Formats: sequence, structure tokens, C-alpha cells
Amino acid sequence: MRLSIYSTLVFPLLLLTACAAPKSLTAELTPRSLRANNLEETISRRDEVMLAYSLVSYDNHNKAIGVTNGGWGVESIKKGQSANLGQPIPVQLPMPRGGKIVASVVLVEVDDYKAASTLIGQIQKINNMVAVPAGILLTATEVLTPLKYVSAGLAAAGLGLQFANQLDDDDVLGQSSVTISEADWRKSRKSFMHVPARFTGQHLRDSFDYELTYDVALKTLKMGPSGQ
Repeated sequence: MRLSIYSTLVFPLLLLTACAAPKSLTAELTPRSLRANNLEETISRRDEVMLAYSLVSYDNHNKAIGVTNGGWGVESIKKGQSANLGQPIPVQLPMPRGGKIVASVVLVEVDDYKAASTLIGQIQKINNMVAVPAGILLTATEVLTPLKYVSAGLAAAGLGLQFANQLDDDDVLGQSSVTISEADWRKSRKSFMHVPARFTGQHLRDSFDYELTYDVALKTLKMGPSGQ
């Protein structure tokens, strides 16, 4: 009788535990606002700008295993104006177990409007398509700039050359990144990070001052037994 009661109560509990859907974390990067307090171009009194951004994931051995890319622009912006981000396109990437994700954003002043617009269109077509990083550029033991993360992400997607052709030393107005580890996120239990960034600098006689904000959210998804 005791064995029967034990079987009745414990076996179903073990079965439910074994079949419980594991929880998986997915990071999401979304640009929120961009304001021009001062411009690089004082002659035309407007800058033409674009945003390129990426998520790069690392496993628990610090090996880069995935990247997604996003882009916004090209838009003309005046001094004191906030850019119209419209419906910003977020990028998402699964958080590896015991790993981490690096979220990066780069603000670029555009010289060739047509070429940059074509590049943004290409980036948006591959939005959230997970590519596999190659080479040593994304080695986690190396200190990388946000620009290198974004460039490497676009290179993995086959757009690195086009992005490089848009840039010279004076075109990058600012860059920002944050690193999120799975352990820290689970410990903090925060649902998202609101990241403010301010980019200032000078080119010849012109100075610029931009304020950018972006969110990095971490969502909990329920995965079925088959991973679906």
C-alpha cells in the first residue's frame, strides 16, 4: 500500500519535472532616441547620419558563436533636432548558457547619401539573420571597440566591405557598447537596460554633440522539449 501511494504521488512529480519546459534568454537591442545638440557640418547646417548596430554572442569558453545586425537612416538632422526613428527595427540573439552578449551601436555621418541608403537597405534585409563570426576579430580576450564589433558583424553577414567603404576617420561621430553576461542578468532579474550615450568631438573648425539612447532587453522564452 505504501509503495502504491509513493508511486501515485512521486512518479507524476518526477514526470512533470522532467517534462518542464526549460527557459531560454533572448537579448534584444533597440535604438530609442537620437538628438543633435550641435552639428559637424556648420556650412550646410545639417548632418546626414545613420546608425549601425549589432549583437554578438559568446559561449562559456569566450568563443564568438553568433551575431545579428541592424541599421537605421539615412536621415538629415539639424542642430537642436531629434531624429525621427519611426519604428526602429530591433535585433535579437539568443543568450548562450553560461555565456554573454555584447550590444554595440555606431553613429556615422554620411558623405555619400545614395551608397549609405543602399547599405542600410541591405542591412535591414538581413535583420535578425544569425551569422557565424569568423576569424580572430571577435576573440573575447581582445579589447574591441564598438566599431570593430559592428564591422565584424557586418563582415560575417557579407556586408563588411560595403560598410568599410562608407567610413574614414572623420565619419564616425560616436560608438557605444555594453556587455551582458547570463549570470549577471539572472542575478539582477532586470528586464532591460536603458543605455544613454553622448558623442562629442571636433573636425577642423566644426564641433558636434549628439545624444543617443538605446535599450537592451532580456526576454525569457519557454522552449519545448524539442527546442521548438
